[in-house]
Amino acid sequence: MLILVGLGNPGPKYAGHRHNIGFMAIDAIATRWRFGPERSRFHSLTAEGVIDTPAGAVRALLMKPQTFMNESGVAVGEAVNFLKRTPADVVVFHDELDMADGRFRMKAGGGAAGHNGLRSIASRIGPEFRRARMGIGHPGHKDLVLGHVLSDFAKSEQVWVGDLCKACAEALPLLAQGQDEKYQTEVARLAPAAKLNPRAVARGD
Repeated sequence: MLILVGLGNPGPKYAGHRHNIGFMAIDAIATRWRFGPERSRFHSLTAEGVIDTPAGAVRALLMKPQTFMNESGVAVGEAVNFLKRTPADVVVFHDELDMADGRFRMKAGGGAAGHNGLRSIASRIGPEFRRARMGIGHPGHKDLVLGHVLSDFAKSEQVWVGDLCKACAEALPLLAQGQDEKYQTEVARLAPAAKLNPRAVARGD
C-alpha cells in the first residue's frame, strides 16, 4: 500500500493558507480517483482507494494529519508502523518556499530545509521518505516567512494552485509505479510554471 500524505493545519481557519497546499493536493487526488469517504484514523482524516496503472491497480491510503503541522510525524509514524510500510512507501505533498509559485519537484530523502512538518516526519520514520515539493515562492526575507506561509493564496493565485493540484492527481499512476522522475515531468507538463527565482521575485529583481 502506498501512503500519500498532504501536509497542512486542520480546520477552516487554515484551509486557504499556502502552508495547506499539501491538503489541497490530497483532496484533488481523492476526487480524481474516487477514493472512499474520509474517516478519522491515525490522528488524520484518511481515505482509501486504488490508483489504476498500466501494471495494475495500486492500493493507496490518503492522509491529512490533524495534529497541526509541527506534529505531522505522530500521524505518519503511526500509519507506517500499523501498516508495516517503509519510508519508500510514503509520499509527502508539501509547500516549498525555495521554489517559485507553481513549480514542482520530487525528491527522496534529504533534510527538512526548515520545514517543521518534514522534520517531524523524519524524526518518526527517518528521512528517506519521498517528497512532492510544491512551490509557493519566498517572501524575500526570513522574518516574513511565517506570515507568508500562514496567509491565504490570493484570488489571482488560485488558478495555478488548482491546476497544480489537478496535475498531481492526473499524473498519479506514474508515482504509484515508483517512477518519480517521470511523475515530476508529467506534472510540470500538465501544469507548467515560469522558471523564476522565488527570492528574486519577492525582492522585485
